[in-house]
Amino acid sequence: MSYKEKQNKDNLLREPMMAYQVSAPLPSFYNLLGSSKSVTLSTDFDIINLARKGFPKSVLLALAKKISLNIQELANILHISERTLQRYEDDAIIKTEYAEKAVELARLYTRGEDVFGSIDKFKIWIKTPSLIFNGEAPVTILDTSAGFDMVFKELGRIEHGIFA
Repeated sequence: MSYKEKQNKDNLLREPMMAYQVSAPLPSFYNLLGSSKSVTLSTDFDIINLARKGFPKSVLLALAKKISLNIQELANILHISERTLQRYEDDAIIKTEYAEKAVELARLYTRGEDVFGSIDKFKIWIKTPSLIFNGEAPVTILDTSAGFDMVFKELGRIEHGIFA
């Protein structure tokens, strides 16, 4: 038997045929968004559909409370006036663009919790002015997509020990 034939026989997979289904755990940012009784999330497509439809105001306020943002900070990030946000009823659906920002905010805080080991440590970091962000606190630049990108990149640097 040649080497090539032997190698092919050794590489054959011998197990019973069956159907496999990948059952990955839900991303942990779902915990930040899925606290409302009116919102149930079980797949990535659920979050996409929910973001397309828009979130109830109660979901946004619950998110803000969990990540220790006041209504003014949340309104600045979402590009909505604080007063307009307050006028919405709790079960009123808020526009898609605000829902999209809320998803990004939940993803960012979840990533920060992973990097810092605790959400409380991340909450302190994100509200502390830093030279990396021109003396601004990272939370103040989250009103733009470029700001989100900068904070995500900085979290990656911190995670890998690159501080310069």
